[in-house]
Amino acid sequence: MRASLIQIDVNEGESVESRRQRVTALVREQADADLVVLPELWTTGAFAYEKFATEAEPLEGPTYEAMAKAASDAGVWLHAGSIPERGPEGPLYNTALVFSPSGELAAAYRKIHRFGFDKGEAVLMGAGRELVTVRLPETTLGVATCYDLRFPELFRGLVDAGAETLVLSAGWPERRRAHWTLLAQARAVENQAFVLACGTAGTHAGVPQAGHSIVVDPWGEVLAEAGAGEEILTVDLDPAKVAATREQFPALKDRLLGLDPPRHR
Repeated sequence: MRASLIQIDVNEGESVESRRQRVTALVREQADADLVVLPELWTTGAFAYEKFATEAEPLEGPTYEAMAKAASDAGVWLHAGSIPERGPEGPLYNTALVFSPSGELAAAYRKIHRFGFDKGEAVLMGAGRELVTVRLPETTLGVATCYDLRFPELFRGLVDAGAETLVLSAGWPERRRAHWTLLAQARAVENQAFVLACGTAGTHAGVPQAGHSIVVDPWGEVLAEAGAGEEILTVDLDPAKVAATREQFPALKDRLLGLDPPRHR
């Protein structure tokens, strides 16, 4: 399975429509891939809090339409990153979209863990409540977004739901890049799954972005890693390696906590 992660530069000064057109063209160029992944909130920038309300879209808005067509034109599965979604009853959500090669919406995931503590996304957006997996011919994707990476229980839940490849879109800041790499490898090792983590490059809202999108195999080995600038990271994966790893080193079968209530003495 060939995956392409498009690490987009989100520098300010480019309009949403201009960036949407540019990204659409980049997706269409990935016709030799099976799966294409985009970053989090690439239309606005993950730290551009003041733009969330003004640039929020309904689920089936202009970005949805552009990405559905791009997936169909390229004939690829497309994790289209996430958009600031305005829900039908008013709340905003950080919503990831996954499209099939025919351009149909395969899944929408509203980010569960919102970043910002007592400001930013944490107070401006609602929290998702459902884990999302998507079955591809080659593998089952588990969908997560940025700050979710710090919460291992979410990924264990995705694995319990059948995920073999964990796909994360992000707008991760440069100042915490060491955590990005460490946590991506940890999620791969503890879940014996591939991790495909796609971030943004550039600077927006005064926050330099980490870049360094990364692909990690089920043993924690880094298969490919981008640099700091705009880049397309393409890697060939063997989906059978997940089952082989879990059979050779069956740690997941030894789980005791989180399955049945623990006994107390």
